[in-house]
Amino acid sequence: MFDFQPTSGLLTSKTILVTGAGDGIGKEAALQFAKYGATVILLGRTVSKLEAVYDEIVANGGPEPAIIPLDLQGATPQHYRDMANTIDNQFASLDGVLHNASLLGHLEPFQQINEDDWNNVMQVNVNSQFFMTQALLPVMKKSKNASLVFTTSSVGLKGRAYWGSYSISKFATQGMMEVIADENENTSVRANCINPGGTRTNMRAQAYPAEDASKLKTPEEIMPLYLYLMSDASKHESGKTFHAQPK
Repeated sequence: MFDFQPTSGLLTSKTILVTGAGDGIGKEAALQFAKYGATVILLGRTVSKLEAVYDEIVANGGPEPAIIPLDLQGATPQHYRDMANTIDNQFASLDGVLHNASLLGHLEPFQQINEDDWNNVMQVNVNSQFFMTQALLPVMKKSKNASLVFTTSSVGLKGRAYWGSYSISKFATQGMMEVIADENENTSVRANCINPGGTRTNMRAQAYPAEDASKLKTPEEIMPLYLYLMSDASKHESGKTFHAQPK
């Protein structure tokens, strides 16, 4: 899907929620979804970043987005139920969700992982996605073709030394996606994972501080796959893991 060519209006009339929409891949995905006609719901922790993305979408002539300021670290299941009710009331259905927000945590030996670091990573990378998806699925099922996209990693496909909490959280993400895809095989909701690969983001710089970032793909360069999975072109794809860059 590296050469998927989106057409004008590809996502027109779709409503898509993006988590971690204030920066990096989430920001670029939100901009691209809006560019191709989607009404984007921007979810993130930092209001000023979400407002900047909002302004850029409007300045580019995209549909007016919505903003949901939410810290996934402290959000409860009730927060997600309230959010789902608001989306249902305002938009009547939800055509796509991109679970992009993740927490890296500390890279350290397995035996040195402390309780707080473990709980923080699992709260953002697993628990928040679990409770959010539970709440949103009824709204997504009102869409004719709804796409649920999780973000995985190469360390969520094969464990890697010192990547403990993050790696394990991505294995859980893979499993969550596969369970949802199988359970919803005969519904209008499909679920898939994207492995972005090495991309020029703040999280990548945190994990590889000595790396030459100029050699990495930018978030914009990996967007063809994101557009494909959110469009009806992928309506028969479910339960799969896609790689945004050649392996």
